[in-house]
Amino acid sequence: MTNATSTPSDNRPDGPSAPTDYLTSQGQQSGVFLSFSDFPSEYVSPRNITVWLPPDYMREPGQRYRVIYAHDGQNLFDPKTSYIGVDWGLHEALGRLQAEGLDCRTLVVGIWNTPKRYQEYDPRKVFEEYLTRPEQIKYAWKHGRPLGDSYLKFIVRELKPFIDKRFRTHFTKNATFLLGSSMGGIISAAALCEYPEVFGAAACLSTHWPTGKGKMAEYLNDRLPDPHNHRFYFDYGTETTDAQYEPFQHQVDEVMRRKGYIEGTNWVTQKFPGDDHSERAWRRRIDIPLRFLLK
Repeated sequence: MTNATSTPSDNRPDGPSAPTDYLTSQGQQSGVFLSFSDFPSEYVSPRNITVWLPPDYMREPGQRYRVIYAHDGQNLFDPKTSYIGVDWGLHEALGRLQAEGLDCRTLVVGIWNTPKRYQEYDPRKVFEEYLTRPEQIKYAWKHGRPLGDSYLKFIVRELKPFIDKRFRTHFTKNATFLLGSSMGGIISAAALCEYPEVFGAAACLSTHWPTGKGKMAEYLNDRLPDPHNHRFYFDYGTETTDAQYEPFQHQVDEVMRRKGYIEGTNWVTQKFPGDDHSERAWRRRIDIPLRFLLK
């Protein structure tokens, strides 16, 4: 286990190496998976990207699709590459929602993490603007200097243009979403703040609010985007690492209200008693944030 994932505050592992490039059809019900190994970047280390195309993508050549950019990509679709052998079943959830009548014409771009996961999902501006110099030194010694700004530049300037060029996507922010858990929730929320013209909604599961010495609420207070055309979903459990999140989430909820977000409309916070900090818990409730993103 790497230093980026062995910290007790966010023990999310990096996952195994990616397979070689492949294009696999798993039938009408599962859609199509594309894998891009070692996707290059000027901003961050190369990483693997898995793109899921829904079953109707090949059958409807004139249709354009919304896009969900999801972090920890190796944990989304396949138990063989997922931590603890449990994946989120993201494509299965979208299939269920489609069967219920929800419009799920959506691609999923799974961005695999790296040994620098914690740093890459950690917003640099929180570190630089909200921590004192002694706090920065102590924080960097424990976690490394945040690389979240570089990671978001990779998504916005390199990955998204590639996806938009290669696939039939809608380009607008109202059709471009983010999804992540734990530190992936942190960087998803930060992405809407830093690039409000690119992203329209974020689903943040078990958001790891203690990062940045708990200064994320202050950061959001100063940087939340326009509530008229942006949406946020937050949730948390009550067991293991999630047990520490509720007080932080209450602070964030107060910020959301103060900044004009309306709970139940363009912002949702949900508590899941008994849920822990794991893929197993996120798999159980993934339909809920997906409904929020795609409504």
